Amino acid sequence: DRSFEQQRYRASGLNLVTAAIVLWNTVYLERAIQGLVEAGKPVDGELLQFLSPLGWEHINLTGDYVWRQSRRLEDGKFRPLRMPAKP
Repeated sequence: DRSFEQQRYRASGLNLVTAAIVLWNTVYLERAIQGLVEAGKPVDGELLQFLSPLGWEHINLTGDYVWRQSRRLEDGKFRPLRMPAKP
């Protein structure tokens, strides 16, 4: 349906998805930076102002999703960060 109301619903849905991605990325960026600091890696605080949580290439917006109950995390817990391999 191409009615104005349907277009508005779609735009609102897109705004909600975008906000969720930005929130998720912000939380994990903070965790990644903290993980680097804890691993003794140098983190230039001056460069942090140039980080952006708007990237979404790592998120698949299409397809089927299967949520495994066995992989459920406790409240307030996160998946482990993927740290880069040591050279």
